[in-house]
Amino acid sequence: MLIQFDQVVVSTPQAEVLRGLSLTLAQRRVGIVGPNGAGKSTLARLLNGLALPTSGRVSVDGLDTRQDLKAVRRRVGFVFQNPENQIVFPIVREDLAFGLKQLEPDRARREARIEDQLQRLGVAHLADRASHSLSGGERQLVALAAVLVMDPALVVFDEPTTQLDLRNRNRVRDAIAGLAHDAVVVSHDLALLEDFDRVLVIADGRVAADDQPAAALRWYRDHFA
Repeated sequence: MLIQFDQVVVSTPQAEVLRGLSLTLAQRRVGIVGPNGAGKSTLARLLNGLALPTSGRVSVDGLDTRQDLKAVRRRVGFVFQNPENQIVFPIVREDLAFGLKQLEPDRARREARIEDQLQRLGVAHLADRASHSLSGGERQLVALAAVLVMDPALVVFDEPTTQLDLRNRNRVRDAIAGLAHDAVVVSHDLALLEDFDRVLVIADGRVAADDQPAAALRWYRDHFA
């Protein structure tokens, strides 16, 4: 997948969040790190139109996120930091089925896709559980399953392990490592990004460093750790 930012500015009444960002993302696994308030989450949200630029252009495989929003969101899935913002149905199976009904009208094939995706993430036993009863790690994996069952080309993660204990953090790390999809991951969990293809360091609304993980994470630790 090819993602391009062309002189992207994102402003609020209080501040300029991103400042003339121009870059191209073509690698399969890209990590994004930076201090709090640097603009990382805003950059991630631009990838599927959850945020739109104040000026400049963001394109996903040539699709403008302003003009082709529906097509962009079909190609780019988004996993929120807090899965409670994403899981809306009372039963896990119902949550995965909701968006899929538009893509797969046949109920048997739809159920097969749901079962397959839950199985791949090791949470098939949760299919008929109440969503509110899940642990933090289970909720994050179910939220990921709900995105993956739609078969996007790219999955964007915004701090997927921040609220998890060590055991559940490792479960989510393993799930991300096993993805067949392209991924962009915003994270303070530096270990999660060590095997990625590329890591960006965002600071003060700009790209402060852009390199392979070892070099980029070393730069980040030297300047912000």
